Parts: sequence; C-alpha cells; structure tokens
Amino acid sequence: MLLEDRYLIWRLKQGSPRALCRIYSRYETDLLTLARGLLGRADQAEDVLQDVFVRFIESIGTSELTGSLKGYLVTCVVNRARDYLRKDRRGAGEPMEAADAVESQQREPLQEVIAHEQRQRLTAALAELPDEQREAVLLHLQAGLKFREIARVQGVAAKTAWSRYRYGLDRLRSLLNGQAES
Repeated sequence: MLLEDRYLIWRLKQGSPRALCRIYSRYETDLLTLARGLLGRADQAEDVLQDVFVRFIESIGTSELTGSLKGYLVTCVVNRARDYLRKDRRGAGEPMEAADAVESQQREPLQEVIAHEQRQRLTAALAELPDEQREAVLLHLQAGLKFREIARVQGVAAKTAWSRYRYGLDRLRSLLNGQAES
C-alpha cells in the first residue's frame, strides 16, 4: 500500500483529481471512525475530515511526506479533533476545564517552561516510533479508542493493535529515559 500511496501522491502533485478521490475513498471510513471516536459527534467528525483534506490539498505542493500517508492523515485528524475539543471546552465552560484554567494560571513560569520542554521531548520521542506503533499509542492514549477500534482503523487483529501499543510504550519509555541508542 505504501507504494500505491506514493504513486497517488505523485499523481496528485501532477494535478490529478482522480488521485485525490482514490486517497479520499481509501481512508475516508477509517478517518471518520477515528474522528467520531474522538469527538462523539458525526457532524464535527465530517467537518474535521473536510478540514484535514483541504489542508492536505493546500500543502501537497510544498510538503514532502516521509512516513505513511495513512499515519499522516490519522495524525492530522487527531490534531484537528483536538482543536475542536478545545474550542468546545472553552465555549461550554465545563467545571473541569475551569479548574484546569485556574491551575494553569497558578503555575509559575518555571513550571510552564518545564511542562513545555516535557511536551517537546514526548513529541520528539513519538516521532522516533515506527508508524504503526505511534498510531496505536496515539489512538489509544490521546483518542481514547479501545484496541478493537484501533484494530479496525489499522486493518489488523485486536491482538496486533495491542502489541503495537505495548511495543510503542516500551520504546517511548526507553527514549524518554535516555536508554535508546540514537
């Protein structure tokens, strides 16, 4: 599939609308399932998917995809869904979010710097994972999907999804503890 994805991206860069249709039809179901799982609302999930593909098309000429197309699109959906969730939480003024805002305001500047540095380390460590493991970890920890749902998105057995998650966490622990070789 990776080879076909690369070919479709090349065709898309050449201006082929069929290539975009093929990419969309290949990943639409999985991406919508993920977005619905993250957001809990079909209308927002469809908005997220549309936003992701609009941005994908806009950036196709200027960006170079180095990993799997599916992994890239899943990551875009997760990030865009987070944006929607943050916007909803701010607008809704949920009690938990208000408590989080107060806690954030009470942090010292040094604590904010440390938290930012930890997020950067985690992001860098996630980038070091193989695509399948990173996807399983993100889908479970950030999207809150169950392993059978991750399996459906990745097109594998539930035990395989669980193994990818477990191996990904082990690798993250090693990277974050400085035990992994560079």
